[in-house]
Formats: sequence, C-alpha cells, structure tokens
Amino acid sequence: MIDPALPFMSRRSPVYAMRGMVAASQPLAAQAGLEILMRGGNAADAAIATAAALNVTEPTSTGLGGDCFALFYDGETGKIAALNGSGRAPAGLTLDLLRRQGLDHALPPLHAHTITVPGACAGWCDLLEAHGTLDRPAVLAPAIRLAEEGFPVAPITAYFWERGAQRQLKNAPGGHELLLDGRAPRAGEIVSNRNLANTLRAIAEGGKEAFYQGQVAEKIAAKVQECGGVMSIDDLASHTSTWEVPISTVYKGIRVYECPPNGQGLAALLALNILSRFDLSSDPLSAERLHLVIEALRLAFADTAWYVADPAFSPAPLDALLSADYAAERVQLIDTRRAIMDQQHGVRVAGSDTVYFSVVDGQGSACSFINSNYMGFGTGIVPEGTGFSLQNRGHNFSLDPEHSNVLAPRKRPYHTIIPGMATRESDGSLYASFGVMGGFMQPQGHVQVALGLLDDGLDPQAALDRPRICIEDGTAGGQVALEEGIPTSVMSQLAAMGHRVRPVNGYDRTVFGRGQIILRDPRIGVLCGGSDPRADGCALGF
Repeated sequence: MIDPALPFMSRRSPVYAMRGMVAASQPLAAQAGLEILMRGGNAADAAIATAAALNVTEPTSTGLGGDCFALFYDGETGKIAALNGSGRAPAGLTLDLLRRQGLDHALPPLHAHTITVPGACAGWCDLLEAHGTLDRPAVLAPAIRLAEEGFPVAPITAYFWERGAQRQLKNAPGGHELLLDGRAPRAGEIVSNRNLANTLRAIAEGGKEAFYQGQVAEKIAAKVQECGGVMSIDDLASHTSTWEVPISTVYKGIRVYECPPNGQGLAALLALNILSRFDLSSDPLSAERLHLVIEALRLAFADTAWYVADPAFSPAPLDALLSADYAAERVQLIDTRRAIMDQQHGVRVAGSDTVYFSVVDGQGSACSFINSNYMGFGTGIVPEGTGFSLQNRGHNFSLDPEHSNVLAPRKRPYHTIIPGMATRESDGSLYASFGVMGGFMQPQGHVQVALGLLDDGLDPQAALDRPRICIEDGTAGGQVALEEGIPTSVMSQLAAMGHRVRPVNGYDRTVFGRGQIILRDPRIGVLCGGSDPRADGCALGF
C-alpha cells in the first residue's frame, strides 16, 4: 500500500478553465461531474453526479445513508437558494424512552438511536427537480458505472477505510457488505459495490419515492429496529427537504453566504463580523493574527452552541446575531494579549468525515454541496442489500431538556456540515463556490480560506495549502490543534497567551478538514479552482 506522508507543501498550481469545473475529494467523482458538464448538464446536474460518485468512491465519509446541504447560485438571476437535506429523529424517539433505557445522560456514538432519517436522496432529487436540466438516469449513470464495474481505491481513502473497518464495520450489523473478505480495501485495489449500484438504479428510475416508500425504506427501518432503534417506515415516508433563505454577511466587499440553522454556518459569519473590526495585515501565521482568529471563533462557537438548532422548534434571532451592533459588542470581549477560555454557552461533541465539493458551469451557475455520514461510516450499520451505511448524526442532539438542541421526535439535530458561497457586493456576481469539510472544523475552515482569499490575495490552491488552526471540539474553551507548517515559535507564543495547543502532522492533519474552492472572473468567464492537499482529490475543468 502506498503510504503518503502528507507533507505540508503540495506545490500544486491552481486549475484554470472556462466552460466548467468540478473540485472534489476524489478524482473519479470530479470526473463524473465533469462528464455531466461536458454532456450539456449544468452545475446542479454535475453536483448530484459528483455526490453519487463520492458515495461509491469515498463511502468512508458520505453516502445515501447520510444528509446533505447545498447552496445554488443561479447564473441568470443572481439568486442563491439554500437546500436543507438533513433528516429528522424518529417519531418514537423521546427523552422518556432514553431514560427508561438508561441512556438519558448520553447516547453512545454508534447506537441505532443516533440514526436520523437519511436526507441525502431527497436532497439530490429536489436539487435536480428545482435547478437541473438532465434526467436522473443520465445524472446517476457515472456513479452506477463506477459501482458496477469497480474503481481503484485512493490512498488516503484506503487509510480511513481501514480505520472504519476497525471502529465500525467489523462489528456493525451488515457492515461486512462494505468490506472485502472482512477487511478494508488497500490503495489501488479495485472495489465494486453492486448493491449500491442497484440502489442508485432504483433511484434513477423511481426517484426519491423508491428510497423513502419502497424496498429501501423497508430495509432501513427493519435494520434500525433490529439494532434497537425505533425508526419506522412512516418516519422515512414522511421525510421532506426544505428550501431556506440563506444567511450572509459582507467581508471585504464580498458577501459570504451560509445555510441557516440547523447548520453551523452561522459560526463562520459571526467570526468574520468580529474579524472585520481588526487589522489583519500582519503575517498570516503570526501568533498575533492566529490569536485573533482563534478568539473570534471561540466567541462564535459560544453563540452557535446555544442558538443552532432546528428552527421549526427553536428559531435563532439571526438578524440580531448578525448585526453590526452585536459584532461591536462581542469584539469588546477579545483581549489581544491573552486567551479567554470561559466564553461558553454549551458543549458539542466533536465529529468529522464528510465530503464537500464545488461545481461551476460555463453559464456562471454554481453549486456548493456537502454530503456526510458524520463519523466516517456513521454507525457502520448497513441495511441488507443496499450498499450504504447509516449515519449517526443524532449523536449531536443534546439530552438537556432546557437546551434549544434537545432531542425531540421529528426534530433535526445541530448539523456540522455547511457549504459556502460568495458574491461581489458591488454587482452580485459570483465570486466563489467554496467549502471545507470536517465536523466542527468547517466554519473555522470557511473563515481561514476566506481570510486567505480576501485579506492575503491567495489563489484557491494556495489558500487551501496554508496551514490551519482548529478548535477541536467546537466549544469556546476547546484545545487548539496547530498544523505542521506553523512555526514552533508561534506555537509557543500561543501557548504563552493561554491557549491549550497541540501540534499536528501526518494523517492526523485531517482534523483541519478538506476543502475545495472555485473562483469565477465575471469579466471573461475564467474559472480558477483548487483542491485540498489533505485529501485524494483534485479540481478538473474543460
């Protein structure tokens, strides 16, 4: 097996193209999206082709058993729509039930009760229905082909497949369906998934009804109940995606958009509002600037930990939180010389393993898309004959009855996965489709790549290559991971300022997420893309 050392400097050039571009964490998935663009499809069509192909090639992070979110920029109207493709808790899952089962303090991360209704399939179909131009069979054809004929596993994916095999799949009911003779595939080994091909073909022919009201739904409900959960066929049949109004703020003349809660994109916007009031012209990797970024993120997490929940149950005061007055108030809580570790409203449990990708077509439409199982393979539980594992997104619910994110029947949990989009405030033209996957790293990644692009003038690849910081557990007082490439003297300075720091290198660098960025020049229509060196992927254009 090839063992990439994941050195910091990738020295990869940004990719330029004019007629379309896809940036994804797997080259074969990016190729699937590009194939659809070259056949005349638009950004929505290519996004779903890429999402489906990632389910095949990177099941360690994503799939039909998980959720999705998307931001779609219409190149003709300049309007941005936010798609919430996250699922809800089963109707029969209550705090009283957990109390009777002795689970009232915390849900084990791989328990069947952490499985919320998978929202990805409905999200895929709804995006195509609203914005796509090709039919489902055409869009899903590349993924079906990959699943049936097989594909060579990429090196970093193979590493995390092995981790998932040990953590989840070897012991999870049905987990063997995603293993080869009880083991994970090795780098370069060809893997097929005919069960997943059959599931994708059923969706291609029958749409989301084939998933939520047919045999797939019956298999999901049966497996969850077999494992001690309470999800029913009715829970699946009643699932719907929702279209939302995106939230945004202006930073350096660029309007940055995020999906509203129950996603955590609010954290990125709150941090950017705070940072807009500081001079960030110092060395990007200096202790002074990194301290400000960390402290802004601490304040943002203190707010999102309390306010981010299913808005159908607990709507957040978004206008007030994103106001200039509130940013000015929060800025006063930052000490430029020392860390403040006690700005806490609540606690979250850290998680990771998600895929993010970006698509821009030749007409200037863009889709920023994220799809996730949550903790790698999620629960690792595989419904019989379906070829995908079920997420554990419900682990993010609070069990505190007084908390806005408390578990309740048919409620969506706090969600870590967030796509990003940015337009020029002067004319509304598309500036960037971007995102950084990886649990609570995601809003932190959005902030750091935005600073690289807007404060430092970096190209997309250079912005993604730059070393990152990460408040690891998504809390205001969390330990800060510092990536290889940040000078050791700076790490020492940050520790002296009161931050609890941890140097990180090698495979552990995935804690800093894996991002994709595509910029568009509206004057000449040129696209410029980059793909994170912490993953197997690339940006492809034509």
